[in-house]
Amino acid sequence: MSKKSVVIWDGNVRDAALSILLAVDKNQAYSNLLLHETIKRHKIDTKDRALLTELTYGTLQYKMTLDFYLEPFIRGTLDHWVRWLLRLSLYQMHYLTRIPPHAAVNEAVEIAKRRGHQGIASTVNGVLRSILRQCVQPTSEIKDPIERLAIETSHPQWLVERFVENYGMAVATEMLHENNVPPVQTVRVNTTKATVNQAIASLEAEGLTAKQSDIIPECLHVTNGQPARTQAFKDGLITIQDESSMIPANVLNPTAGMRVLDMCAAPGGKTTHLAEKMNNEGSILATDLHPHKLDLIDHNTERLDLNIVETAPIDGRKAPEFLQLASFDAVLVDAPCSGLGVMRRKPDIKYTKREEDLENLQKIQLALLDAASKVLKQEGKLVYSTCTVDKQENEGTVQAFLREHPEMEAIQLESLPTKLAEKQANGMLQVFPQDFGSDGFFVAAFRKKGESQ
Repeated sequence: MSKKSVVIWDGNVRDAALSILLAVDKNQAYSNLLLHETIKRHKIDTKDRALLTELTYGTLQYKMTLDFYLEPFIRGTLDHWVRWLLRLSLYQMHYLTRIPPHAAVNEAVEIAKRRGHQGIASTVNGVLRSILRQCVQPTSEIKDPIERLAIETSHPQWLVERFVENYGMAVATEMLHENNVPPVQTVRVNTTKATVNQAIASLEAEGLTAKQSDIIPECLHVTNGQPARTQAFKDGLITIQDESSMIPANVLNPTAGMRVLDMCAAPGGKTTHLAEKMNNEGSILATDLHPHKLDLIDHNTERLDLNIVETAPIDGRKAPEFLQLASFDAVLVDAPCSGLGVMRRKPDIKYTKREEDLENLQKIQLALLDAASKVLKQEGKLVYSTCTVDKQENEGTVQAFLREHPEMEAIQLESLPTKLAEKQANGMLQVFPQDFGSDGFFVAAFRKKGESQ
């Protein structure tokens, strides 16, 4: 691949972005985790951090579109890393107006020289300068509307077809475009330690700008800075969480003194939200299949001063083997899913998921719900949530669960703000990324019927 081993960070933002893109592609690593790790390890400053994030996410988000633009200009075969360098460079030239195109070309040529040799540098220079002279082909020339939408928004065609079939062309189109827009930065106020106004004041004292959401009352929109580096975060006044992820705890709406099970709990965002809803009174058992992830929950509860949470390494599907039957007042199943609602945060998801993956996930989701129903008390409440927008994993799983469990019934979702309440139907709520700038998310609620019913 190169004359020498390539380090991820040597002070060159574009070279670092290329290294991250190659690592994501080779190791199937999540771009957001690798990016965060790179920024943290090398203490990259604010200006470089912003550009590194934009180049990495932008190139990934528009990979298929960039390939469509590049294709007429490429002759013969290219090394894998060279193709990624061309994508990265064309992203800057086509989408980032504040970067002069010739600067992007010159930087690409220098990277090609360092990583390869003069011949590769000449190829890169020739391709990019040809694009500058001739411009790229417009996607409007693609006749098939599904294929055109797939290329324009850089989503695999099977996924576009699935979304269009699920929700129609208009909703699917809006969602696919929204997936390429950066998410709103949100935090949740720990209401056991601070009011919303106190949390806002604490953040503003450190130079951040925060305002209360008009959707979820305990949610703040932060428009600058890094909330995770603030004193408010260290003191446990806030938690970093997407606004959509705050819906399940609101729907479960546990009260102080309840016994609650959070079945797929790590890293603990929803667990701690439940504890805050309960005013830190009662008990929550947070379980997860992966023992090492329980440390994340313990760390979060300690920072937030929440002491009603216990953790246990239990596969949720086997909960009835380890836990007393009919013993919990409420159960949250935030199930493993395809993650198709969080593609703007993890753009690599759309290229790595396969249609058959979704079939296998539904089996796990149904097994978790089956186990949850067994440990839930009569008249108890069960909430099922996912961070996907796939109808089979969401409505399909709910319908299959209800068919197999006559003792369970779908119930109206409680404690939702008006904007969300009017979107629910049949005890289910599907939130799309375009609804209020959050992740795509799904929530459903059930009640376990009493003996006489």
